Formats: sequence, C-alpha cells, structure tokens
Amino acid sequence: MVKCFDDINEGDRSALQNFNINKDSLRFGKLNLTYDNWRADEVLKAILPEDKDSLTSYSVIGHIVHVNLRDHLLEYRKVIGQVFLDKIKGARTVVNKTDIIDNMYRNFNMEILCGEDCMLAQVRENHCTFEFDFSSVYWNPRLCTEHERIAKKIKQGDVLYDVFAGVGPFAIPAAKKKCIVLANDLNPESHKWLEHNAKLNKVNALIHTFNKDGEVFIKEDVRSDMLQRWQNVDFRNNTMHITMNLPAMAVTFLKVFNGLFTPEELESLEIKIFPVVYVYCFAKGDNPVTVAKKMVEENLCVELREDMIDVFHVRNVSVKKEMMRVAFQLSKSILTGECSRHCKISRKCVQNFPGDTQVKRLCVEDSGEDYEKHIHVIELSTP
Repeated sequence: MVKCFDDINEGDRSALQNFNINKDSLRFGKLNLTYDNWRADEVLKAILPEDKDSLTSYSVIGHIVHVNLRDHLLEYRKVIGQVFLDKIKGARTVVNKTDIIDNMYRNFNMEILCGEDCMLAQVRENHCTFEFDFSSVYWNPRLCTEHERIAKKIKQGDVLYDVFAGVGPFAIPAAKKKCIVLANDLNPESHKWLEHNAKLNKVNALIHTFNKDGEVFIKEDVRSDMLQRWQNVDFRNNTMHITMNLPAMAVTFLKVFNGLFTPEELESLEIKIFPVVYVYCFAKGDNPVTVAKKMVEENLCVELREDMIDVFHVRNVSVKKEMMRVAFQLSKSILTGECSRHCKISRKCVQNFPGDTQVKRLCVEDSGEDYEKHIHVIELSTP
C-alpha cells in the first residue's frame, strides 16, 4: 500500500520524475465505487455462494445472453439474469437452458430470466449475416472459428455438401466464395432460416437447400450430384467437401458412404480428387484423438490409413469431453464398399420419451468397446 511517495519503489519513482512527477504531486482522496464500476463476473462472484461452483461462462447470440445454470444456482437465476442484462452491451434478453439437447432437431427448452421475450436474433459471423429464431434452431457462437477454418479449406469452384447445415454457418460462407452448395437440415425451422439467410446474403443462386433426414440426403441428392459432376470434365480439378456437424451422432451416418456406388458406376470415370469428409464427434477419455478416430472407423466399417487426413481438436465441452473433427478422404475403395470389414455396431433402445405425438426412443450406439457410447434420438412411426 502506498501511503507516501517514498513507498513507491525507487525505479518507479525515477521513471515518474522523468515526467516531472514528484512527492509534491501525490494527492490522496476518496473514490466511491458503485455497481457500475464492477464487471458481471465480479458482481456474480460477490453475491453467489462461495462454497459451490459459480457461473463461469455464457454465450451471446445477437441481443440474447444464453446461460446454462447448474441446479444450485437456480434460486439465484433472476438476479443473475439482471446482472447480465445490466452488464453485457447490447443485451436485451437473458435465457437459461432448462434441459439437454435431447431431440432430433437439436433445440432445447429455455426460460427467460430477464428482459424481452424476443428470440429472433441477428448475428454477424465470417463476413456473413445470420438471422434465426434461437428458440427453434441450433446456434453455437463458440464454433465461429471452426466455421472459418472450414471456409478457408474451400476454394472457388468446389462443391460443399452440408449434411446437417442448420441455419447455414458452413454453407453461406462457402457460397460467398462462389462454391456450389447443397445444404440439408431435418429441422423445418432450420431449413426455413437457411433459405432466408441464403437470400439475405445474396447467395441463394448458389445454394440448393433440402429438408430431409441426413441419410436420405446422402443416398439420394449427394450421390446423384457427385455422379453428375464426375462426368463433367470441367470439374475434375475441383474438390467435393462434406461437412457433418452433428457431434452427438454424425458418425453413425458414415456407414452410408461405404458402398454408396457400385464398382461399375465408378469404373469408367476419371476421378482426380476424391471427396473430403469433415465429421464432428464428442470424445471422452484421456486420448480424444484415438477415441475420435476409432469412432469414425467403427461406424465407417473401414480402417483409415492413407485416407486419413487429420484429427483436430475443436473445443473443450466439459471435463474430459472434447469436440473433435475427423477429416478423411472417401477413396474409391470406400465408395464402392471394396475395403469393408465386419462392423459390430448394434443399436439398443433404452428409454422412451412420453408425451410426444410420435414415439421417440433414446438409443445408444454400442460398438462393444470401452469408449463412450453415443446417445441420440431416433423417430419411429407409430402404428
């Protein structure tokens, strides 16, 4: 604590004296600090229980602040909402996620803690504008850098097949680079906003949108478009990119690529560059790279060697749970099913969700190994 000029260390005093600041310049007074002088994290640290984990992170989506409160913080949720509304610039709405992402559309129930009841958001990302209803689609601002990484891998004239496109964070930037994009999402709301964002960013002429199950999209639209482009000699020096950003279950769709074509269909084609897949997954354990690679191989039913490009760490999700991106090439032997090996994956339905108009069952992809099982929801037709 500095009570007089001599309490300042000698080196700092000399530096101050170079600016004609000496002991006669030192003055003492009172400074009144108010609520406005403290950051949100400082206020929350002061008012929340010290003996339990505090709120450590939040996301900002346009004017919406999104928090994920643990149970012991729920009784403080209103004051937490008010603090964020006061402290985050541009915030008009604060929401808390009230359950896990447990449905096929990747959205979740939320409670408005404070502010306006307005879920229509506008965000800027990678030189594009996106608009959507945050309550009915999936959007994660923590993936902005990853979206940019993929956009940099795609060049003009390439083709992007976006299997789980959402509202377009991969598709729109790719189209801005003059790429042809086939973008699909099963969620009707995501598909609606995907089309809206294509028009908003003036790239709707380059984006063909689909509202289908991912497997159907690959088997029908991706397959047909690939064959057509391989038959076009002008396309031979361009690359096909396939993004699969549904980390809880995207790997389970990889089996569709194994044997997607017959050997006879590809035999007469001169394919210079085979498609590149970027598939995302959650990996738990001490070695997420090994886990992610193994998950891909088990579901693709192929041991990836020369076709493997890389396994990339995208972000930390929770303790020993990482979001990973596995990139590999769909070689001719994979596409024709010539290098398949026996795949031991089975599906076990373990829980029902009551109250839905259609039967939804929580299923587990179980390869019989020790690594993390992947839980997702499949929709079954009712009798």
